[in-house]
Amino acid sequence: MSEEPTPRVGVVVTDTYRPSDDDHDTGPLIEALSARNILAEPVVWHRWPAEDDSRQFDLLVLRSPWDYAEREPEFRSWLRTAASRTQVLNTPELVEWNLDKVYLQQLQQRGVALVPTEWVHTSEELSQALAQHGEEWVVIKPSVSAGALDTELLQADSERALTLGRKILEQGRTVMVQPEVPELSEGREKALYFIGGEHTHTIAKGALLERGGGFLGGHYQENPQVERASAEEIAFGERVISACAAAAGTEIPLYGRIDIVTSTEHGTVLLEAELFEPALNLHRAPHAADALAGAIERTLQS
Repeated sequence: MSEEPTPRVGVVVTDTYRPSDDDHDTGPLIEALSARNILAEPVVWHRWPAEDDSRQFDLLVLRSPWDYAEREPEFRSWLRTAASRTQVLNTPELVEWNLDKVYLQQLQQRGVALVPTEWVHTSEELSQALAQHGEEWVVIKPSVSAGALDTELLQADSERALTLGRKILEQGRTVMVQPEVPELSEGREKALYFIGGEHTHTIAKGALLERGGGFLGGHYQENPQVERASAEEIAFGERVISACAAAAGTEIPLYGRIDIVTSTEHGTVLLEAELFEPALNLHRAPHAADALAGAIERTLQS
């Protein structure tokens, strides 16, 4: 009687960072899969299968393709190619829906509370949106971005705000203009993680943006710490996960990170739903690596 072949999983990464410094998830996930007798290895998305057609996988799990924002058309094309060869999770349909933060408008229509946002498509709309805020501080960012690229906390009437907005528009992106939320500036954002629809852990990243532009400390640097989420916040995250699946027309995702802040002015609001490349911070929550490996194993067996 022949033995069942050992399943092979590709953990999708990229090559524009040093994994030992930035990616704290791929190593722990591969170890957790190995403990379940599942062979897993990193796969640089834009090299497979174009440069290496020999490796075959039963499943590709998107982990850290963090340069997708600079290579969006190529990444979208790669998703379709990869899906034609094997199963990809989270699904390409969900990922393509999640790539551009305009998805937030669909979630709002489904009753999910957001930070008030002006969606800007032209230079005229940009001037109008900034004028509404007078001298107030606002966050300006593109609707497609990773690692807070082109995201700044600026005074709405400053020349820098106008310049940043125009830069984003020239890149063909939608500009998001949001009022400063004091609780975010105080570092009280929470990232709620869900695997197979179940909450596994919560991380606080700390404040990132410097007033007047740039990052605190001069560069993008998260300081992930395990945090407690209230029952109400977890329930909010569950509703967001379900709303995402419904809006995209897919099943509940294998994994997801729901970024929220509970504020005095707005209550608990969604900042974004990261459904294909969030840092899972498995080095801070080792139990989540086994939970994800278990969910992957069940997928392979189904």
